[in-house]
Amino acid sequence: MNKPVSTLEQAQAAPVEVAGAPLRATATAAGPAYLVLTAISFSHFLNDTMQSLIASVYPILKDNYALDFAQIGLITLAFQFTASLLQPVVGHFTDKKAQPFSLAVGMSSTFFGLLLLSIARQYAVILIAAALVGLGSAVFHPESARIARLASGGRYGFAQSVFQLGGSFGTSMGPLLAALIVVPFGQPSIAWFSSIAFVAIVVLWRIGNWYKPQIAARKMAVPDPHPDAPTSRRVAIAIALLVMLLISKQLYVSSLSSYYIFYLIDRFGVSTQTAQIYLFVFLAANAIGAFLGGPLGDRFGRRIVIWFSILGALPFTLALPYAGLHASAVLTVFIGVIISSTTPSIRSSCLRKSWCHIASV
Repeated sequence: MNKPVSTLEQAQAAPVEVAGAPLRATATAAGPAYLVLTAISFSHFLNDTMQSLIASVYPILKDNYALDFAQIGLITLAFQFTASLLQPVVGHFTDKKAQPFSLAVGMSSTFFGLLLLSIARQYAVILIAAALVGLGSAVFHPESARIARLASGGRYGFAQSVFQLGGSFGTSMGPLLAALIVVPFGQPSIAWFSSIAFVAIVVLWRIGNWYKPQIAARKMAVPDPHPDAPTSRRVAIAIALLVMLLISKQLYVSSLSSYYIFYLIDRFGVSTQTAQIYLFVFLAANAIGAFLGGPLGDRFGRRIVIWFSILGALPFTLALPYAGLHASAVLTVFIGVIISSTTPSIRSSCLRKSWCHIASV
């Protein structure tokens, strides 16, 4: 998995002149384009902060509209259907024809989704709002991951870690912001977070100005067959395994993120705000693991990190239902750090990111 399969990846990391672009950093052989990596990671932070609000406000929606857990699950399904299942469609399209400003345009879907969620009074409208937020995430992730790779300067694991750090930290901020803002001020306060989407649109538009000249360089680069390149069959098998591993990880993380608050409230009798803080602890641990996973994969090999991440979290997961309140928090920290350390390795191992993004949210 760690061997290069094409000189195209090397060509993508070559110096490119970007005349007049607002972001003037370029990925060269000397190292990553740190300004671009920081900007795309910050955008990932903003995007995932907004999308994590969906699960964070479940207790409020459940109480306000007398929803049952099946209806809560359908909200998650509406969000994940657009956020995850549409990602390979978007990735496949942008593989053929890159769209430098699609990220800014897609973020507008999140903007309108949050506004709609803040004024929703019917269950069907809540589903539509969740789907709009998911659509913005589907447009964002495939192309933003490609930009992070282009700006990596050849340090793919490091670049993916920086990129994932922004997203994971943003995901962890959702429950905390919900506890501090949405719970005290109610559902209409969700509209305040649309200002985050507006900031993200501005940042992503500037990133698009940097990305546009890179597209021409990618079209000019003609890949030569690599002597160690695997066969198409081996590539297909490897991608299928990576997608299965990523689905298993995301299934567990999404399930815990959606229902952990209800579990803490029901079993330990804590308040909604307290439960959201405990969820923040778990998601913050995910951010730490996502950041550490890339450098560890570069150092010890991505295959080792992937399998350790999937299997290493198992004993802590099995112990979680039998732990007390504070012990549960400690266990979720270990689970979050270990299980999220695989994300940069899986993504940097994917040869066709559009397929790997089917389970990236």
